[in-house]
Formats: sequence, C-alpha cells, structure tokens
Amino acid sequence: MIYCLEDDSSIRDLMIYTLNAAGYEAAGFAESTSFRSALETRLPELVMLDIMLPGEDGITVLRSLKKDIRYRDIPVIMATAKGSEFDRVIGLDLGADDYLSKPFGMMEMVSRIRAVLRRTAPKNTCTVLENGPVRMDTAKHRVTVSGEEISLTLKEYELLKVMMENPGIVFSRDRLLLLVWDVNYTGETRTVDVHIGTLRTKLKQAGELITTVRGVGYRLESV
Repeated sequence: MIYCLEDDSSIRDLMIYTLNAAGYEAAGFAESTSFRSALETRLPELVMLDIMLPGEDGITVLRSLKKDIRYRDIPVIMATAKGSEFDRVIGLDLGADDYLSKPFGMMEMVSRIRAVLRRTAPKNTCTVLENGPVRMDTAKHRVTVSGEEISLTLKEYELLKVMMENPGIVFSRDRLLLLVWDVNYTGETRTVDVHIGTLRTKLKQAGELITTVRGVGYRLESV
C-alpha cells in the first residue's frame, strides 16, 4: 500500500490511478488528519508527501513521522515546488528518501517509488530457497529440480526467484512485468505468458507447481 498525501484532487487521483495500473495498492489523502487516521489502521510501504498542504504542511508531517518509532522506517518521497532547493534540503535532512520536483511525470514517479522500495527493502540473508523438488541457490545462481541442475535464462531465473520468495501468492502479469522487467518496459503482458511457459517446461514435472489463476495471473503452489 502506498499513501499519497496531496491536496490537489486531480493530481492525487492521477497518482492513484497510475500506481494501481503499475500493480500497487494506493490511497489518497487531501490533508494530514485523514492521513494520520489511516496510519492507525494500516501502515503503508511508502508515503508520497506533498510539502504544500493545507493546515499541517509536509515538512511538519515528515518530522512527526520520523520522530515516531511506529512510522520512522516508512520510506517517504517528498513532492516539492520546482526550484525549491531549501525544501528539498530540509526534507532530506529530516529523513526523506527521495524527492520529486513539481510538475513531475507519472512514470518518473513510479520509477522513483520502485527504486526507493528496492533500496529500503529488508535484506534477505537466506541464499537457498526450496519448494518441493525445486531448490534455488541465489548465491551461486543455481537451480536444481530433484537434484538435477537446470539452465534458465536471466528472466526465467528472476521470474522463478520472485515466486520462490513468495509461494502461494498470486502475481498479476502487470506486477511480474514491473518486478522482473523494467517499469518502462513496453512489451505486452504476453511476454510473461511466454516466459512462464518455457519456465514450466524446463522445470519438468515441477512446472505443474506454477498454476494459472484465470483472469489474474500466476501462483507458485507451496509444497
């Protein structure tokens, strides 16, 4: 979930629409009171925070987030007025993870969000992933099925890794494009279907563990 604290309704709606299209859940808030209420019920993965807000401004909101042990680790991207170097410096000094100067493009926003989430994600110290007969050694970039090593392309490997790290979770085609390919990748979602097909073939009988969720995407069944 990504929270967008932005008082301009047209910008806020466009941000939410773009994030949903990119595979993210998103919720928007026009001012800090409703935003704070939402924090009490669900913590977001990231906050998009406009500096110019009615009532409590973005800098004050950021300062309070970073002082609260419950929220201090939530990544924050500030939206600042074009040329407002002072606001950018203050925001970064207070713990903001990145900033965007208005007006900014929606694809740039998604790209920045993706980069911040990658940078701030907890590091997985486990180098071996196992699910049934499939074993992946991420340190050696090696995949075996029932002890037999199989050769995968880079994208096949990355697809399998995403699923091995999240067994039982359904991934939409758009979400897999975002995670495995670049956010600006212009190919159709058919690309995902083709790679899933070749991955299933290479996994042999274990390929049956990758199931199709009709109308949604794919899931690696947990064994």
